[in-house]
Amino acid sequence: MRTIRSLFSLCFLFAVVLLSAKSPNVVLIMADDLGFSDLGCYGSEIETPNLDALAANGLRFSQFYNTAKCHSSRVSLLTGLYCNQAGSTSLSRGATIAEVLGSAGYSTNMVGKWHLSKQPTDFGFDRYWGHLSGAT
Repeated sequence: MRTIRSLFSLCFLFAVVLLSAKSPNVVLIMADDLGFSDLGCYGSEIETPNLDALAANGLRFSQFYNTAKCHSSRVSLLTGLYCNQAGSTSLSRGATIAEVLGSAGYSTNMVGKWHLSKQPTDFGFDRYWGHLSGAT
């Protein structure tokens, strides 16, 4: 009986820890016309202390594929697919990261240039502030 009570208590504590664990914040930053080595965290002589601090405490991409058009990179970042696999600017195939995170209970927001079809709120973002066209 004592073993069963101890086992139950252990399972209960484990469940409490799992349920109380906070989900991490997810912030993706994409900048147009920024080279791989333009930030201090990638070895640039340009000082970027705030972005370097984010990189030091987060995740940095070090292997990626980029195309000449910015919408292709944006589609790949949002879906994890090559642009042509995701349906190009229509995003007609696959789910976006906003849709996946939203279904997991995250609040999803997008700020900046969209430069894809429809509205960001059509692809899982709860709120959007920015402009829809390609050029600013």
